[in-house]
Amino acid sequence: MNKILTLTLAGACLSLSAFAQKKPADRLQQDKAAIKNMCGCHDVTFEYTETFPADSSYKPKGYHKIIDAVEYITVADETPGRIVLQHLLIAGEDVIKHWTEDWQYENQTLLAYDKDNQWKKIQLPAAQVKGQWTQKVFGVDDEPRYEGSATWVHADGRHYWEGSSDAPLPRREYTTRSDYNVLHRINHHEITANGSVHEQDNQKILRENGKDKVLVGEKGVNTYARIDEGRCKEAKDWWEKNKAFWALVRKGWDKVYGNNTTINLQKKVNNEPLYKVMMALEKKALNKELGGEALEKEIATTLQQFATGKDVSLK
Repeated sequence: MNKILTLTLAGACLSLSAFAQKKPADRLQQDKAAIKNMCGCHDVTFEYTETFPADSSYKPKGYHKIIDAVEYITVADETPGRIVLQHLLIAGEDVIKHWTEDWQYENQTLLAYDKDNQWKKIQLPAAQVKGQWTQKVFGVDDEPRYEGSATWVHADGRHYWEGSSDAPLPRREYTTRSDYNVLHRINHHEITANGSVHEQDNQKILRENGKDKVLVGEKGVNTYARIDEGRCKEAKDWWEKNKAFWALVRKGWDKVYGNNTTINLQKKVNNEPLYKVMMALEKKALNKELGGEALEKEIATTLQQFATGKDVSLK
């Protein structure tokens, strides 16, 4: 692994030698620096391949690669114990709101994925999460994906976090596969000399009647190489126009997660998928056709419907 050259915290670059001189009491600042160092404009390559089948009857599906993608990552929100990173994908002249990382310090409440678009709230003991960060990953509409808690490690010139969690099928397969319904993920995020790398060691699992059957393993390597910030101007401009709307969406989801012990994510409500409903609301907000309390109420009602199937507005 490449030696880390810089870590960024609160807009300033800190040399590795400066971090080496930190005392253990300053570990929290190292963690925050590592998380925020993943921000910036990047060339991104996504690579996946199935590895070891559980038995000889399964034939691995092969190699999947996406190259020539540009992704902008920015801090969408920050409090003393929370850092929200927003990913924005640039595809030609279009900007696509990509996934969201919500990092929470010593968080005890997680949404654990079961199967079939259902998540259940679990509580972890305070002693178990001491010094740890939960990485909560959300989809393009900030709907739940997966969550895991682990410790950021700063040792031997390396800065990395590695956690495990169950997740629904990845978007590259959820419309083409029905032979498994849970992806058990081991996610490894590490800062590199020119960006970061997200490595995955996954298992594709069929979960039925309380039992898990492993089909095959999967290796994933997503590489983020920092490039000139000017190449992400479209994403920056798009985010400035739309970030207020998505802050309301995150606020709405926080209420949903707080008020429900189980999330049953609906594929469609009134014959419309979530992304279409959110695109329409985003457009109304941008064109100032809907705003203020009316917009918050519409978002809250929409999220409650999709998260539980119940037509009840949030209070």
